[in-house]
Amino acid sequence: MFDGPRDILIFKKNGEEFFRYYRELCGLKPNEKILDVGCGIGRKTVPLTKYLDRNGRYEGFDIVKLGIDWCRKRISTRYPNFHFQLADVFNKCYNPKGKYKASEYRFPFENESFDFVVLGSVFTHMLPEDIEKYFSEIARVLKTGGRCLISFFILNKESLELVNANKSTLDFKYEMGKYRTINANMSEDAVCYDESFILCLYEKHGLKINEPIHYGSWCERRNFLSYQDIIIATKV
Repeated sequence: MFDGPRDILIFKKNGEEFFRYYRELCGLKPNEKILDVGCGIGRKTVPLTKYLDRNGRYEGFDIVKLGIDWCRKRISTRYPNFHFQLADVFNKCYNPKGKYKASEYRFPFENESFDFVVLGSVFTHMLPEDIEKYFSEIARVLKTGGRCLISFFILNKESLELVNANKSTLDFKYEMGKYRTINANMSEDAVCYDESFILCLYEKHGLKINEPIHYGSWCERRNFLSYQDIIIATKV
């Protein structure tokens, strides 16, 4: 996005890809309320500006100030129902001076205030106790019947075999209990979770997975939807 035309094309392509998932896999409607956790520089936001109607609302937050500043300047000034907040949450990789622990952070929104929550490549950079807290917050702010779309790197029999055979695009060689990482000194660089751990979190927080799980190409599997693994669920 900041380095020239190629990045702009990737920016647009990624945004349109996820916009398609929102509509076709999650049934997103123009009048719904959306929370985008880890909105970044708005890759997944821009297509929504042409889709949400006056009754729809978008709220995004991120821990990186640069992205929030960009979104406020380029999006909020033109679309008043699109809002962006900076969350000063610590992350060793992306916000090492953050004020708040992710494991203690409360999303700045009321209970049951959103129809749809999305996290794209967020839990791929967070540790177990942190994503457990975020799962509880997702369940808290979702309305009953609301949906969430979250992407992961998931370790199961298929992906583990590919990782161990050195076929994966990411070398998750460091085992850390419930997860693996590519960087032993900074786990948040990229985190891959055991599937059983992830499934337990959905069950614990009343989020029913909308089968099937859409596995990704990151480990070089043959059949995939996107790059990362995607799970869509409904609050019951």
